[in-house]
Amino acid sequence: MIPTRSARRHTLALLSAALMALNIRAAHAADAPLSVVASFSILADIAREVGGPDVKVDTLVGPDGDAHSYEPTPQDAKRLSTARVLVVNGLDFEAWLPRLTQSSGFKGQTIVASTGVTPRPFESGHDEDDHDHGEADGHDHDHDKAGAEVHGHGHAAGHAHGAHDHGSNDPHAWQDLRNGMRYARNIAEGFAAADPAHAAAYKARAAAYEDRLQALNTRITSQFAAIPAAQRKVVTSHDAFGYFGQAYGITFIAPVGMSTDAEPSAADMARLIGQVKRDNIRAVFVENISSPRLVEQIARETGARTGGTLYSDALSKPGQPAATYLGMFEWNAKQLVNALQP
Repeated sequence: MIPTRSARRHTLALLSAALMALNIRAAHAADAPLSVVASFSILADIAREVGGPDVKVDTLVGPDGDAHSYEPTPQDAKRLSTARVLVVNGLDFEAWLPRLTQSSGFKGQTIVASTGVTPRPFESGHDEDDHDHGEADGHDHDHDKAGAEVHGHGHAAGHAHGAHDHGSNDPHAWQDLRNGMRYARNIAEGFAAADPAHAAAYKARAAAYEDRLQALNTRITSQFAAIPAAQRKVVTSHDAFGYFGQAYGITFIAPVGMSTDAEPSAADMARLIGQVKRDNIRAVFVENISSPRLVEQIARETGARTGGTLYSDALSKPGQPAATYLGMFEWNAKQLVNALQP
């Protein structure tokens, strides 16, 4: 039976409506923010700065969370399964992440934020001259070598890295603002590859963000340089500030190695307490992700004062001073400067 003209018109109208609906859905999909999952809160904040309104960022390890001992949840796998982009630190920081990506069936793009960063080896006490940022960032920073020595309290020989082994390199590269600039560029490039329509916007936001990071870097470099090198020594909960020490000429001493769930031996604690007394170290600091017990014991037995809380591997909760990467750096620098000034 040959369709009537009216039936043909009706069929064409239905097809036209269906195509229009498909086009509308496609347009909405194109305009929808890029779905991004970041492994922990510091990366999530940088991703939001670079992505702006063109991304929707979810975080696996949130504010005040310990990415060293994190245990992924089924909800994490669900969130990751629908993401188009995963932002990770790299340098073996997220030891638990490969299992999660496999179980979630994640098929999107992975951005390794630390790509291009010069890693800091755990075993080395090398100074700024051994950690060249000039090629990556086009500028040099001179720091007093005596103040730039970074101690992990002998953890390469005296401690294992703990249950969450990070390999031979320190993964906390974001603790140097110049590396933070590299993170922003890498994230912008990754977003542009996943979402070419907004590539120019990602690049522009990353450049503006780098300018803010550079301005803060210049300011705090000057602040620390004004403090005598012999006084730039502090104790922290775990060995997370090596890059900070290299960049700004501070010696950080930690009672444990890289893992926040490690426990120093009695001999290690005795050596550390002796060093604090011998070197007249002024202040000890707790971290937002660590128990204050060890640091408080060191303060009691040495007379060093507790300098406050530093943020190492996680931001603070929203509404607090360290709720952003820039805010975290400003907060940490202020606490350290106040504790170390003559």
